[in-house]
Amino acid sequence: MNTEKIKARRLTAEEVSELSPRDEVLVSAELDNLPLDCFAPAFLTKHGKFFEGGSVSARMVFGKEVHVLPDNADERGIWVADKTGEEIEVLRSAGVLLNLALFVPDGDKDSLEALYASAREAFGAGLVQRWNEEIVAVPDIKIDLFEEPIRGRKGTGTQNRDRRALDIYPTRVQFFEPSDGWKFVIEPHQEIIDDTPTI
Repeated sequence: MNTEKIKARRLTAEEVSELSPRDEVLVSAELDNLPLDCFAPAFLTKHGKFFEGGSVSARMVFGKEVHVLPDNADERGIWVADKTGEEIEVLRSAGVLLNLALFVPDGDKDSLEALYASAREAFGAGLVQRWNEEIVAVPDIKIDLFEEPIRGRKGTGTQNRDRRALDIYPTRVQFFEPSDGWKFVIEPHQEIIDDTPTI
């Protein structure tokens, strides 16, 4: 575990109510009933003054959302870094968890094992792990992905279209999100042919 000792102080519920989602706080690092005797950096999910009933929710930098009663003596509370406070231990990130979607042409079990083995060799056998593996056959076609406004203006014959991504495989679309107020339009890929006359 990658931890460091820092000086911090515990906040009261009144002090928490003055915090915004931009202020870094420290909450108990307990993960799924795994009793870790340290704290983790977190941010409130909304401005402190909008919480009711004394319960405050915060999202750790590791993605887990926790609910804390700041004034409850039986809980570890919410803390902030303070040079005049007491010493606590804080869990720091030791790496990055990557969710990868890999396209392996003519992929079979041997090629996937070779890919996995080379990743373990590059980063270390104890570091690279396969947590979830889903093998999906990808059709050998490409598509054009456009964005269009969800609500078009009446009386206009032309489409207000924005080319978001060209030349992509259909399975990659699920990893994109349209802009606010826009929707995706998917069409079969058409090569752009330049018919400009040449001399």
